[in-house]
Amino acid sequence: MPLKTNVEEPLTINMTPMVDVVFQLIVFFMVGTKFAEMERDITLKVPQVSEVKALSPAPERRVINVYRDGRVSMDRQFLSLDELVRQLSGARREYADLGVLVRGDGEGPFQNVASVLGACRQAGISDLGISVRIARAEP
Repeated sequence: MPLKTNVEEPLTINMTPMVDVVFQLIVFFMVGTKFAEMERDITLKVPQVSEVKALSPAPERRVINVYRDGRVSMDRQFLSLDELVRQLSGARREYADLGVLVRGDGEGPFQNVASVLGACRQAGISDLGISVRIARAEP
């Protein structure tokens, strides 16, 4: 019985894809370098400033508490609705995107909270929130 003998060819690594990738990387970096040179060559004088400061961070939301008896407090001061509108309008002039969080007593009439929300709208506040607590499920 005749035996088949296979002559195995030696393994070779195809270098063509690797050469293509290296060539593309070279072209990419050459073009990127050209753009960087063009940007440096722009004859533009950038304005100068005399003082360098960090930008001030956005203020936190103002918290307004509405008590069961209808009293309103902000920043630990009790205010009337007119005073609240004036203070919020002044704060909004300093920072236009000022936000307000209204915390109302859960057992008080909702009309008190609605009046405060109306005062906030009158002051031009558009970022309004109402604080609530998630009830726990009884076992």
